[in-house]
Amino acid sequence: MPEIILEDTDGTLGMLRDSVAAFAQRFDGAKALRARRDTGKDLDRDVWSAMAEAGWLGLMLPEDLGGAGLGLREQTILSEALGRALITEPLAQLSVFAGALIAGADAGEERKRLAEGLISGSLIVSPVWQDMKGGFAGIEASLNAEGVSLSGSAELVVAAASADVFLVLVQSLDEQMLISVPADADGVTLTQRPTVDGATLAQVSFDGCRVDADKVMARGDLKSGVLQDAIQAARLALAAELAGAGSKALEDTVIYAKERVQFGKPVASFQAIQHRLVDMWSGAEFACAAIVNALERLADEPGKPASLAVLAAKARAGDAAIDITRKAIHLHGAMGFTDECDIGLYMKRAVNLNATLGNPAQLRLQFVALERAC
Repeated sequence: MPEIILEDTDGTLGMLRDSVAAFAQRFDGAKALRARRDTGKDLDRDVWSAMAEAGWLGLMLPEDLGGAGLGLREQTILSEALGRALITEPLAQLSVFAGALIAGADAGEERKRLAEGLISGSLIVSPVWQDMKGGFAGIEASLNAEGVSLSGSAELVVAAASADVFLVLVQSLDEQMLISVPADADGVTLTQRPTVDGATLAQVSFDGCRVDADKVMARGDLKSGVLQDAIQAARLALAAELAGAGSKALEDTVIYAKERVQFGKPVASFQAIQHRLVDMWSGAEFACAAIVNALERLADEPGKPASLAVLAAKARAGDAAIDITRKAIHLHGAMGFTDECDIGLYMKRAVNLNATLGNPAQLRLQFVALERAC
């Protein structure tokens, strides 16, 4: 079956895949997703703690912050394996994205504290920065003798109810600031709504919320610096997770088509079914190839070529995962539409990941705009 193929001279990538396979034996992804959906929780703390014990949460954080100091190659393989196993805890947002923000912040005690908490799983650090369309929310901040005062709101916040700390990107005069805000601080309110795959997204509002000046972790033109780096890393992780989910949905459908007998023959022997499966296979292969291309561009041509490749990879993987999982449900017949059948959960997960940090249509528009830019 299709998978992301990278050179693995020291066996690290194989060990990451094996670690996820072993993890899935302990924590069944589909079962955990249903349980979280039924209880209304936005994060399973037991699963998250086990992911921390596996060393996944600090995979890309530098060694001087206590992380593994690995790169996007290792992260994409891990994310692909998590997608295949349907492990739906929001690693891309709460580890990759938040970790990139922390790594790009100024050195200090707060940076060190958040890095240690993220790696150990003792702190849920949720980024707060988007508006409803996925752009920069522009929460306003004002500096005074008592510290920093925040006003405004942001949308699409992951695991807001479980968060211990919000990493808030705010606008102050002609610069941006990255501020660590305790989730239980005065003036912070949440409005939650469910997503299609059983997770939740929240609006986080700040009404005169005050924090000490030492909670300011970075200042300057952060949108074109640390924020852009975090978005790029998270998009590639999301693309890999989408590719993994699509490939596993294809694999399960091939198995089902070989076992399902109609008119005295396995349905996989019917030419129309074979054509459909080949279409699904080619979509999964192209998604994996696009991710490999993005990794190569990041290594060899950082800057505009790499940014274009990441946009293309996320768009390609999103389209492929949606198409594959829809066809997978169809090929499973009536049972594919039932909640008891796991194949439908892969589609719901793909829909959620596909919309995160830009759907394919938005990413293609960004691709064209960046390509034409001088």
